Amino acid sequence: MSDFAGMEDLMQDFLLESTELLSDVDNKLCELEKRPNDKALLNDIFRGFHTIKGGAGFLNVSAMVTICHRTENLFDKLRNGELPLSSELMDVILDATGVVRGMFTTLSQGLSPAAPDAGLLAALDSALAGNLVPPAAPVAAPAAAENTPDWNVLHAAVTKTGTPTAAAPAAVAVVAAPVVEAVVETPVMPVVAAKPVPAKMAPQQGMASAPPENTIRIDTVRLDQVLNLSGEIGLTKNRLTTLRTEILQGNMETHTLRSLDEAISQLDLLVSDLQNAVMKTRMQPIGRLFQKYPRLARDLARQLGKEVELVITGEETELDKTMIEDLNDPLVHLVRNAVDHGVESSEERISVGKKPQSLVQLSAEQVGDHIVIEITDDGKGMNPEALRRKAIEKGLIDAETANGLDEKQCLQLIFLPGFSTKDQISNVSGRGVGMDVVRTNIQKLNGRIDINSEQGVGTKISISLPLTLAILPVLVVRACNQPFAVPLAMVREIIPIDVAAIQEVSGRPTIVVRDEILPLKTLANLLNWAPTQKPQFGVLMQSAEKSFILAVDSFVGRDDVVIKPLQNIRPKGVAGATLSGDGSVVLVLDMEDLLMGQADAPSGGAMMLRNADNYSY
Repeated sequence: MSDFAGMEDLMQDFLLESTELLSDVDNKLCELEKRPNDKALLNDIFRGFHTIKGGAGFLNVSAMVTICHRTENLFDKLRNGELPLSSELMDVILDATGVVRGMFTTLSQGLSPAAPDAGLLAALDSALAGNLVPPAAPVAAPAAAENTPDWNVLHAAVTKTGTPTAAAPAAVAVVAAPVVEAVVETPVMPVVAAKPVPAKMAPQQGMASAPPENTIRIDTVRLDQVLNLSGEIGLTKNRLTTLRTEILQGNMETHTLRSLDEAISQLDLLVSDLQNAVMKTRMQPIGRLFQKYPRLARDLARQLGKEVELVITGEETELDKTMIEDLNDPLVHLVRNAVDHGVESSEERISVGKKPQSLVQLSAEQVGDHIVIEITDDGKGMNPEALRRKAIEKGLIDAETANGLDEKQCLQLIFLPGFSTKDQISNVSGRGVGMDVVRTNIQKLNGRIDINSEQGVGTKISISLPLTLAILPVLVVRACNQPFAVPLAMVREIIPIDVAAIQEVSGRPTIVVRDEILPLKTLANLLNWAPTQKPQFGVLMQSAEKSFILAVDSFVGRDDVVIKPLQNIRPKGVAGATLSGDGSVVLVLDMEDLLMGQADAPSGGAMMLRNADNYSY
């Protein structure tokens, strides 16, 4: 039975508001460490924490009140200049906010949080007395299983609270029943190092992912727009009903038919506007996701003994809410990779003439109908030759294939399952599963991920995503007298297939397009169907790092579709189905699934080509 029976609504409101406040406090604490004399920033932190303590007191959550009160006293002494702000003191403060976040999880389960760890309370008391003594390290968590993705090894500060950093609009509406998302956490304490170095925060092992949040904040202006459009559609429906009655009564005059055509055009326009307005209600600023990473980068940099500044831009860029939730784990891994693998230690940077503090940039912007997210660092960059050697050493590719890769393709090797440049496994990296899972998750969102790196300068990873998954732009093609839809995001261009242009490379059909040797794959063969005719057109497609030509019989055209899953059946290579304008069912293809296990012709290097006029493709 819940410890807070009869107070569920109050508790949900408290958790929703306080989780957002605590995320804001964490970010401002990271900023305060850079600007310790910023009194206005410290006052904001104090007010946020005081609000959390007040709500906890109202609900009689004494354990939270205790730790909030002691942390508040620290803020007060910092504000009055009675204590200097140091990294060690900030570690203890962030430990306290992590414990409070863990208490939110317990409260969301209807239970009273346990008393705070005695070691943390002792550290807070010592800090208040001016004698900072880090709390004893907790018992180490069991090591993560060998197949646990690196991006599941998250710091306690990184949780799926699902609340935006930026202030919400003055008038907002909460749609659906308030459900607060929770992640089971264990407070993380700094450990005392054997040598005189700063205490470090140890990321937690095996943190479970939180369930999706079932609430969304919507600006009332957008809801008003939906309501107005719904009213106009109702009026147009009434007009169509009247015209239908007239036509059924035999009134087929030109004026009546013209009015029918105008009403249908009006309805088409209104439905399109309503569809766009409803989609906008699902759009949320990506800042609600980015807000989690400053503390993650700060704590990991402390653990690794590096100086790292994370700069975030484009927080106001909007993306579909469901995509924001699914992006968290890949972006956590990429930020961690930038801090762990990308940037050097201060000593290494100074030795090559760089500033001791490294810079990691996380940005988002809308480009056309896509969102582009970039993670850039000014670190050591990647060595394509080293990646090639490591892939061969680990048996991920053979030497012949590796020698045919250009520098761009060598960079893509980091996405291979089992690839890692680290020989020792740590609680941060080395298992060789993280980047593979990152790419898989991005592809599930119909996105693309690309890498550019220059040795000694740094690395940039770019992610391109559609604005929403609810409506998918597709190219409808025909093969074996059946229509199929392929994601338009994968399509580069369309070319006619000239039989004389087909060449063989290692026994596989290819076509050279602007000096690029591309494998030719027939859609009928990928589906294991018997071809009914020679394909007439080729679709140049980009799948992850692979480019290829998809041979099809003909085209129907471009369309925006809503994908419906197939009930109780999941054929290979089929993502779902949609309806065409004439009411027929069109299968939407999952090209990554279709291509799985398909051998590609090697690319790059000198190749002997022979004409394949008689080749049956």
